[in-house]
Amino acid sequence: MDSRTNGAHPHRSLRRLRLIIFSVVAVSLTGLCVLAYVGSVIDGAELDTVDQRFNIRGSNGAPDDIVVVGIDDVTFGDLQQRWPFPRRFHARAIDALSKAGAKAIAYDIQFTEPSPNPRDDNALIDAVDRADGVVLATTEVDSRGRSNIFGGGGILKAIGARAGNSSFLNDEDGVIRRMPKEVDGLTSFSMATAETFRGQPDQHPTGSEWIDYAGKPGTVTYVSFSNLLKGDFPPNLFDGKIAVVGAVAPSLQDTHAVPVGSGEQMPGPEVQANAIATALDDFPLKEAPHALNIGLIVLLGLLGPVTAITLGPLRSAIYGLLAAVLFAVGVQLAFNNGLIVSFLYPLLSLLLGVTGALAISIVLGAFERERVRDVFSRFVPEAVVADVLKNVDEDLRLGGRKQVVTVLFSDIRGFTTYSESRPPEVVIEVLNRYLTMMTDVILEHRGTLVSFMGDGIMAVFGAPIEMEDHADRALEASREMAGPTLAEFNEWMVEQGEQSGFQIGIGLNSGPVMAGNVGSEKRLEYTVIGDTTNTASRIEGMTKGTPHTVFLADSTRELLTRENGDLEHVDSVDVRGRSAQVVIWTTASNSG
Repeated sequence: MDSRTNGAHPHRSLRRLRLIIFSVVAVSLTGLCVLAYVGSVIDGAELDTVDQRFNIRGSNGAPDDIVVVGIDDVTFGDLQQRWPFPRRFHARAIDALSKAGAKAIAYDIQFTEPSPNPRDDNALIDAVDRADGVVLATTEVDSRGRSNIFGGGGILKAIGARAGNSSFLNDEDGVIRRMPKEVDGLTSFSMATAETFRGQPDQHPTGSEWIDYAGKPGTVTYVSFSNLLKGDFPPNLFDGKIAVVGAVAPSLQDTHAVPVGSGEQMPGPEVQANAIATALDDFPLKEAPHALNIGLIVLLGLLGPVTAITLGPLRSAIYGLLAAVLFAVGVQLAFNNGLIVSFLYPLLSLLLGVTGALAISIVLGAFERERVRDVFSRFVPEAVVADVLKNVDEDLRLGGRKQVVTVLFSDIRGFTTYSESRPPEVVIEVLNRYLTMMTDVILEHRGTLVSFMGDGIMAVFGAPIEMEDHADRALEASREMAGPTLAEFNEWMVEQGEQSGFQIGIGLNSGPVMAGNVGSEKRLEYTVIGDTTNTASRIEGMTKGTPHTVFLADSTRELLTRENGDLEHVDSVDVRGRSAQVVIWTTASNSG
């Protein structure tokens, strides 16, 4: 015999609901991250991650073709001159660099106004004229992109020099991360120097590019301005290279925030040197296409919900953490190879997807467990519902287990005849009253209500929660059902106008069963299966036509742990389906 609880389990509907909710949340959260990316909501923080990528990558070493000549504190001490220096000193520096073989001289000092000494001005102009590849810096440009260096006009062209706009591009946080190719109609200082050194113009003269900083401040090869004038530098240091001359002393206030060096300021000439080196390397740092970044946002955003649906919330969190680590490593490797991939937006999408999936799983899990708690509390004592829920799997199913239990069957004698002569509403009221009273007794003794079969009841003691005294509890429940509870019910029947009450039969049998939830995805029922169940049902049927209300098998009597002196041996009987006879006992208190 196979008996089950009458409880629907909309497993497929629950999965469909989960899928719908996860899909809606995943699309919504991912869409928000895409909109945030398009709207540049956290671009400031994104730029900070680029700075960290520079620091993690470390130094690439000093550029091969560039040397910075710095006007530093040593220079002020050696020359004993106030700033600005007389221009004859700059003329000497250009001559020295030209003599040392510099291929290009990038002079990051403005000469847009005449100095107090015209002779010094002429000396500088003559030195520029003698040298090759001189680029002079300026930030003062007219509406037609022309500079006023050396008074403007055609002087620069006549002496074979070139002007470049030395203005930087600062991000909102004041950090210089990009170099312009052109500013106010004039080629930028770094681009003009790179073009002069290569002897050819840039193919795309407008826009801006990421500066690929070689390392923290001080990475570029450096010579003090005064040492240059004294000739105190290694031989061939400038031969065939670019010399960038400019102010590096802190008092001259030409230092800038850069993405390298962990907040250390970098002198302007070294920033220009890094920009020039970047241009000579054909701008190795490129931003990833928007399509790639958006694709990563979508992909990582869907990871949490998809893994939560297929693998469960805990594994989803673990895989989400692993994905975040792998993504961070991948972003850094991409940066090391020249590709700047968006980091925060995809990571935010991943985080929202995983946390959203976890939140949904927790809420739906709590909701479903509460629903299952309500279902189980109908046929399991409330005190053990929590223990039952500890044994369910992730689909809230009780796994099949082999347990030794005591099975109880009971039935009302003559109820079919009674119901045929009564209105349906009366029959239902009487049956509900009876089943309620008997069920309360079973649950009070920590039995599990397995099923109602018309006016019959099936219960089990010792499952799903194991208990050593299941036979005692089943017998005590039987005594109470057949004794005071039945008497109380029959009194109620008389009060309702009936001439007499009912008699019942109860059968008990103990032994091993397979216990657990079975069924389809649409219907789930609790069952206890096995010969023990079948025999208990047949023992209950044997009480018919006897003066006894309770029959219990010898297997139940042998498992009793408490004294039961009123048990009486009835007989050894054949039971259909069993080769050996079953020894039957009864309770003297429940015998007619």
